[in-house]
Amino acid sequence: MTTQELRKAFVLERLFHADAISMVYCDSDRAIVGGVVPASAPLQLLATDKEMSAKFFTERRELGVVNLGAEGKITADGAEYKLAAKDMLYIGRGVKDVVFASMNAGKPAVFYFVSFPAHAAFPAALVPYGKADRTTLGNAEGASKRTICKYIHPNGAKSCQLVMGLTDLEPGSVWNTMSAHTHQRRTEVYLYFGIDPDSVVLHLMGKPDETRGLILRNQQAVISPSWSIHCGAGTRSYSFVWAMGGENQEFSDMDGVAMQELL
Repeated sequence: MTTQELRKAFVLERLFHADAISMVYCDSDRAIVGGVVPASAPLQLLATDKEMSAKFFTERRELGVVNLGAEGKITADGAEYKLAAKDMLYIGRGVKDVVFASMNAGKPAVFYFVSFPAHAAFPAALVPYGKADRTTLGNAEGASKRTICKYIHPNGAKSCQLVMGLTDLEPGSVWNTMSAHTHQRRTEVYLYFGIDPDSVVLHLMGKPDETRGLILRNQQAVISPSWSIHCGAGTRSYSFVWAMGGENQEFSDMDGVAMQELL
């Protein structure tokens, strides 16, 4: 596949539009990835007839939502949840009414969500950025020192199959998720953010012995199928939201790829 063919198949270049909900449906584990920017008025999350054939969005689904902008609010069946930057909300199966709003129209919230099918219902849960489960990995010598923040996982906000969080790279570190690995039993979606206008991230995907590079910019997402590695390096430090769905919820369920195997 050419670079443009890869981008068309796996990269979500423009998810965020003022006063709109944008969604992309992916056949890989039937993920739905979306962006919501409620600038001048609240926006309601609705099901799509063709892809979902559901009465409401979470009739058979769950979703995790993170705020990448100014303070916002999500109302789920009447319950209100305020989200500051990097706060995350889990919404379980069966919630009929989901509405996104900004606290200040002049500084709108920027909501990013990932949804997977769910066969069981779990209660909604708000996890502030400061209360996420944190693990620091990498080192300065390898330009890979980073903090992994887990929000939706077996020891945090409970879910059916969704596992979701974000990773912050420290200043001077640019590499994420290296050494590389694959997730044979689930799909993962990355959304990169906190990238300066004059910076980029080179995201690597493909089979370990036939890798491909994709240039990604601020608030662009990339879908990583189960057979693909997913790692990257930026021209400066950055952050990214990761979300997984598939056969299990074990964060460490991955198939490592030795550095000598990468081609």
